[in-house]
Amino acid sequence: MPAAVPRGARDELLNIGQVLDRLRTDFEDVSIPKIRFLESEGLIKPERTPAGYRKFSERDIERLRYILRMQRDHYLPLKVIGEHLDAMDRGLQPPAPEPVVPTVPTVALGADGLPSPESFRRTDRLRLSRKELIKVAGIDEEQLTQLEGFALITPSATGHYDTDALVIARTAKELADFGIEPRHLRAYRTAADREVGLIDQVVAPVRKGRDAAASARAEDAVSEIAALSVRLHATLVKAGLRRI
Repeated sequence: MPAAVPRGARDELLNIGQVLDRLRTDFEDVSIPKIRFLESEGLIKPERTPAGYRKFSERDIERLRYILRMQRDHYLPLKVIGEHLDAMDRGLQPPAPEPVVPTVPTVALGADGLPSPESFRRTDRLRLSRKELIKVAGIDEEQLTQLEGFALITPSATGHYDTDALVIARTAKELADFGIEPRHLRAYRTAADREVGLIDQVVAPVRKGRDAAASARAEDAVSEIAALSVRLHATLVKAGLRRI
């Protein structure tokens, strides 16, 4: 919601270029044509000098911030945003926009905080576009390209990304804050592939069973072994850190 700015306040009025500089800190895609378009739609009404130049107040800028935020974060159409602004102009509280960004499904964890077998059985239908993954994970295009280049994230045949890709992207971003780059994460990919190979060797004979329940037993075994594998890996890392 735009910050309240007294109508009678006579703050310094800014030209459209100065407004653009203020907004670009938070909205990289904003442009002068965009601001002019929002004015043409009646969403903002800057003052005009006798020569016809636009002059924007702090109230106008806050109004622009609200419009741009509702478009970027909630994908609201201009008609709905206009209704919100009209409500605010009349002293009403606009409705809270519904969240539109996907969230990571809850992962079943054990008492020690490590993934349980149930977490490996979890399936979901989350399908993110490339743009959505970048936005929700808080990474940029270059980081995602690097994660894909090192085979840490792979899109589906339709070009979408699932929950695992989102978790990997978010984790990689947090590691990057410590200076750990995607190229450093190849060791994790290699270690994971080795663990998967070992689990596959163990479960393969069960999966080849002739009875109808063979597949179900194999899936249960995979989940159990995977959880134990992650527990062992985490504990070995913890024990190793104590020796540093």
